[in-house]
Amino acid sequence: MENILEIKNLDLLFKNEEQYNQALYNINLCFEKGKIHSIVGESGCGKTMTAMSIIRLLPKNAIIKNGEIIFNNENILNYKESQLRNIRGNSIALIPQDPMTSLNPLYTIGDQLIEAIQAHSKVSERQALRKAREVMDMVRISDADKKLKFYPHEFSGGMKQRIIIAMALACNAELIIADEPTTALDVTIQKQIMDLILDIKNEFGTTVILISHDLALVSNYSDTITVMYSGHIVEQASAKEFFKNPKHPYSIALLNSLPTTNPSLKLKTITGAPPSIEEKISGCKFHPRCDFCEIGLCDVQNPVLEEKTSSHFSACLRF
Repeated sequence: MENILEIKNLDLLFKNEEQYNQALYNINLCFEKGKIHSIVGESGCGKTMTAMSIIRLLPKNAIIKNGEIIFNNENILNYKESQLRNIRGNSIALIPQDPMTSLNPLYTIGDQLIEAIQAHSKVSERQALRKAREVMDMVRISDADKKLKFYPHEFSGGMKQRIIIAMALACNAELIIADEPTTALDVTIQKQIMDLILDIKNEFGTTVILISHDLALVSNYSDTITVMYSGHIVEQASAKEFFKNPKHPYSIALLNSLPTTNPSLKLKTITGAPPSIEEKISGCKFHPRCDFCEIGLCDVQNPVLEEKTSSHFSACLRF
């Protein structure tokens, strides 16, 4: 097993006026080459901030207080901005949440693909155009010569997302961060995009970090699952083991809240809402919403992520 990326002891703060609020707590993650690693949880749990910390595309008031991010055996947290620019798009590519706003409406798709290719490799415009045609074919956009002359508004949301994936392929990225890549797309298009990401992983050995709140979606595509809650990792396991035997109350609650086609089963929701970054909660962050909470224990002690069974980690005092 060879890891392409490791996050070690990462702490992230946000400064608001004179106040510091912690967004990420002691994040430790390993990403094996050629696998799809999903980070899941409700909105605001810290999954996107974890991913954006890797390439340091963070808000101006974000401060990485502690940690290391080891990419191909180098701590890229020590890199200057100029060094990071060589990695972004080239070695590590980002598929952002909203394909509708990720492309420049004033330039053709061909112009934007060629610009991306030339920004990361020393090739002529003719060579870049040839590469653009190739990656359009890879993401199954037919009639590439014609479509390269189109503007973004002439494509559907699913086609725009394919073009963004094509940009990642054009630069031969080793690692793709897919941040909610199927947001705002209908169900059939979601499957097409996820199948495309899976095909890229299988064909090119690309490592994928998949950020999602949709456990039903990631269940068919993930090799490993990391569950986050309120800036903490609360569970880590292989996808097969996670869906078979979840070991944290939050994971169990998420799985129980998935819609079902069985009319005799009622949809079960998680009571309350995730805490805001300013909210201070003693003990386990999930205890106010937890069905298994033991007062005097869970509201006092802060659980640590521990290996409960072989390669299955959970942060729960009541396991």
